Amino acid sequence: MIKNFWILLLVLVSLFASAQQIAPIQKDSTVRVDTLKVIEVEGTTQEIAEKVEKELIEDLTPPPIWKFFSFSKIFWSLLLVLIGYLLIRFIVTVLERFAEKFTTQRITIKGLIPIVKIFGWIFVMILIVIGIFQPPAATVIAVMASLGIAIGFAAQDILKNVFGGVMILLDRPFKVGDKIEVGSFYGEVIEIGLRSIRIITPDDSLVSIPNGELMNKSVSNANNGEANCQVVAEIYLPITVNTNRVRQVAIESAQVSKYIYLNKPIAVLFFNEVKEKRSYLKMRLKAYVIDIRYEFAFKSDMTEIVMKQLLEEKLMDPEDLN
Repeated sequence: MIKNFWILLLVLVSLFASAQQIAPIQKDSTVRVDTLKVIEVEGTTQEIAEKVEKELIEDLTPPPIWKFFSFSKIFWSLLLVLIGYLLIRFIVTVLERFAEKFTTQRITIKGLIPIVKIFGWIFVMILIVIGIFQPPAATVIAVMASLGIAIGFAAQDILKNVFGGVMILLDRPFKVGDKIEVGSFYGEVIEIGLRSIRIITPDDSLVSIPNGELMNKSVSNANNGEANCQVVAEIYLPITVNTNRVRQVAIESAQVSKYIYLNKPIAVLFFNEVKEKRSYLKMRLKAYVIDIRYEFAFKSDMTEIVMKQLLEEKLMDPEDLN
């Protein structure tokens, strides 16, 4: 019995010793496996980082410019430019016809024409760049930087005029259809562009004025967006004329003109003026024309009616005209 007990104890001791020897081996195997896993994760992370870095470099490196041009892209770009030109021209033509049809809103409608042109072409250019060529961000940044430097050094006057055109559209000191005076030029504004404005003078001459000059000069606006404007007719009279009667005749003559705008006052002023050592009374008849396009017709009409009435009433001697 005792012998069996010692045999069982010996077996238990042997099993315990074997277990103690196996445990370090298992522990060492686990450490080795975990180390391999860490190495694999580190390797995968490094590969991902290198891949992301490579893709970022590729995105930031602009490809050769010739890759963006192909026959199909050029064809569709030209087609889009043609469609944009025809569409903008159609809208401008419609606005011009509406402006001539609705006289009271003529100035307001014509003021929309330069806005339609500028924003229309900007929209066309954006469609071509984004919709057809589709350049990456790096190319757009590179091209914009190059253009900015080139334009900044080589086209300072053009930038000045473009900036002036933008300021005119925002500040709106005058609109298409207004009668303005800039320096020695006076006429109706027929076009406001990014580089210059164009006016028609009374003798039917077309004058282009750079927008940059308008930023540094005083601009006189005769009607400020309204259809009517003040017209002044000047008549020289003898110093002995009856001014009260002449004033009455002048007011009545202006009132019967077909171009008169009666919602604003009529004024008659007299000034003494010396010409060729003789004193005269210069009468200034101020009245408003119903449409600024008839400015000079109204001025001629008032002068003709007043002179005829003064001669008929013998308030003025024909010899005084010599």
